[in-house]
Amino acid sequence: MISIFDLAALLLTLSALFSWLNRRFLPLPHAIGLLILGLLASLVLVAVDLAFPQRHLYDALTTALQQIDFTEVVMNGMLAFLLFAGALNLNLQALRERAWPVATLALVGTAVSTAVVGLAVWGVSQALGHALPLVWALVFGALISPTDPVAVLATLKNVQVPQALEVEMQGEALFNDGVGVVLFTAFLGFAAATGGGERGALGIVELLLVEAGGGILLGLVTGYIAYRSMRAIDDFSVEVLITLALVTGTYALAQKLGTSGPLAVVAAGLLVGERGPRDAMSKRTQGYVSALWTLIDEVLNSVLFLLIGLEVLVLRFDASALWLAAAAVPLVILGRGVAVSVSLLLLRWSDDSLSARNVPFLTWAGVRGGISVALALTVPEGEHKPALLAATYAVVLFSIIVQGLTLGIVARRTVNGAKGSHNTPAPL
Repeated sequence: MISIFDLAALLLTLSALFSWLNRRFLPLPHAIGLLILGLLASLVLVAVDLAFPQRHLYDALTTALQQIDFTEVVMNGMLAFLLFAGALNLNLQALRERAWPVATLALVGTAVSTAVVGLAVWGVSQALGHALPLVWALVFGALISPTDPVAVLATLKNVQVPQALEVEMQGEALFNDGVGVVLFTAFLGFAAATGGGERGALGIVELLLVEAGGGILLGLVTGYIAYRSMRAIDDFSVEVLITLALVTGTYALAQKLGTSGPLAVVAAGLLVGERGPRDAMSKRTQGYVSALWTLIDEVLNSVLFLLIGLEVLVLRFDASALWLAAAAVPLVILGRGVAVSVSLLLLRWSDDSLSARNVPFLTWAGVRGGISVALALTVPEGEHKPALLAATYAVVLFSIIVQGLTLGIVARRTVNGAKGSHNTPAPL
């Protein structure tokens, strides 16, 4: 049994090593480079093991990775810190100005994508002879439809887009998890007959209001308490500690109350990020808080993307499901395109309408990541889980590597006003 300290040492050492190799010899965007190097290392170890089966060179690494509960690490560990770091730096005023597009993409877009992807995967699975029941196809649609906030925020660091479009993408990614998780929970209840399937359409809406609405309300309350506490003092060490307590306490309390932890920390982060610098933090405190959360974001992002690449060592894919996994990639992109187009039509007569010219970019920017893998791993063991895992992993790898690396090219060719962005171009 490997200790937690040894596991942390292994992951941080590999993250540092692969980061150095990426920066020195490739160089790719940091997160994507780590994922690719982790994946390549996994594939090399598997190939060596197949060539020299008596040596088992990767047994120690596999044993260590099997001790890591990926779902627990992502959903109940890293995610709270990464979401808060992203929300802390999001321009709340700009988000208010694009509130309707963000809400439409996060709510309607996720639901439409779930339906389109689920129906398409169900139909293709019948044609390929690896038939998935419709409800299991919808489970896949629900877990793969929300854009991953961690992956999206990491990708946007390397892409040049106008601020309004960047805010739409960031806002959608930060808020659509609640919708996706509720849909996933409901369809999984139907599929696995765990009791969650007893909810009808009204039950799903009620669950969404309780989890999402309750999470946002909780985050606003705890965020305001933290803001008032920081305003009452001027001590950077205490105020930094308050932000850490805010994240962990809010997320833990949300889980106890049955509300959305991700949405709670996003709401808290937006409130503190907007009000804190204005009248609760000195310049010195702002510098320390910003530096801390930038470092947390970079370190946890590095470890998370490395883990996604290394997971191939411990995930067991059914070879017969590989064709379905390959087919899932274009089907998920299709579902994303339909979802964005429907959102555009719904906002057609609104002053906050999405730009039709930006639809290809928003479609291609629908990056999936660790959250989808974590949700897929929670599916109960059964005959359909290997197919769902293979399809999820294929989509996640394609979206992060291929879409992430080419997003800058798509932006330059399709986005309205891309030259006016404040960001630096992607190093492509």
